[in-house]
Amino acid sequence: MFYWLIELSNTVPGFGAFRSALNVFRYITFRTGGAMVTGALFVFLFGPWIIDHLRLRQGKGQPIRTDGPQSHLISKKGTPTMGGLMILSGLVVSTLLWANPLNPYVWIVLAVTLGFGFVGFYDDYLKVTKQSHSGFAGKLRLLIEAVIGLAATYALVRLGRDVSSTSLVIPFFKDLVINFGWFFVIFGAFVMVGAGNAVNLTDGLDGLAIVPVMIAAASFGMISYLTGNAVFSEYLQINYVAGTGELAVLCGAVLGAGLGFLWFNAPPASIFMGDTGSLALGGMLGATAVAVKHEIVLAVIGGLFVLEAVSVIVQVTSFKLTGKRVFRMAPLHHHFEQKGWTEPQIVIRFWIISVMLALAGLSTLKLR
Repeated sequence: MFYWLIELSNTVPGFGAFRSALNVFRYITFRTGGAMVTGALFVFLFGPWIIDHLRLRQGKGQPIRTDGPQSHLISKKGTPTMGGLMILSGLVVSTLLWANPLNPYVWIVLAVTLGFGFVGFYDDYLKVTKQSHSGFAGKLRLLIEAVIGLAATYALVRLGRDVSSTSLVIPFFKDLVINFGWFFVIFGAFVMVGAGNAVNLTDGLDGLAIVPVMIAAASFGMISYLTGNAVFSEYLQINYVAGTGELAVLCGAVLGAGLGFLWFNAPPASIFMGDTGSLALGGMLGATAVAVKHEIVLAVIGGLFVLEAVSVIVQVTSFKLTGKRVFRMAPLHHHFEQKGWTEPQIVIRFWIISVMLALAGLSTLKLR
């Protein structure tokens, strides 16, 4: 919306006097800050109403897994879920207000975010209405996510117009690029689906998932800005992808909405993110990474999500093959709960790890 004010000043007679003042809206950095503030304020203002509405509709709240930590059956019982609706609302409003509506990258990433969010919402809805932790059929859910990812990656490849759009860039190397051809569409979809479900597995403790998501969003906001700037990308010798700088605005909206949500999700949580939020935010990070050609860097910056997902894969594989468990409980954060770590200890230490991984991921921009 605000972006259109610039165009309006160039066409409407008598509006030219405000042109200089409105030029500030041309700067991505300014609009990213605006999206961040707007997202946070939206969730702060409407969060209590959304929580009360969800609590009234859900009654008993999110069903707690009986095979999880026994303390959760008491401490988290009755807490409403679908808090991702708060985040997505703030994200969408902020993006529509501050992003360039003519930029296709914004719409593609936003479509993935909302598509994954809808899948997560339906999963949460089934869990709440059935009062069971078994929601959407796993294979069908993955199939829908894969279709969304394939469509989004295909659209991103068509936007690219050159061989780099189907290539995988290896960090730390200037010229090491692997061209996947049209197989890249499958690879890109895998990145989006993997990111969505990795964040989903991480969302198991109050505040555990949202802060690493915000750290990753801030990191990819910077990467998007640099990748979409011809001067900076040339200086850093990273792939220049015209138009992706606008994704910094969307990342800023995620950061702001995430801050607002954390206010209500801080221990003890008033609301859970649910699959509605975790799948959507993970899909958003995956789609952004594919758009800016930093898929491997996502695995570094989002290393915490990778560890959580790998812990589940290792646990399930080990138990099926040997009948033994590698971890006391999976995902990884439950393993440390069983070892006696308190919830705040796990959450804050995982936040610290996320910051360190983000710094490592950002260092790849220069170390080439």
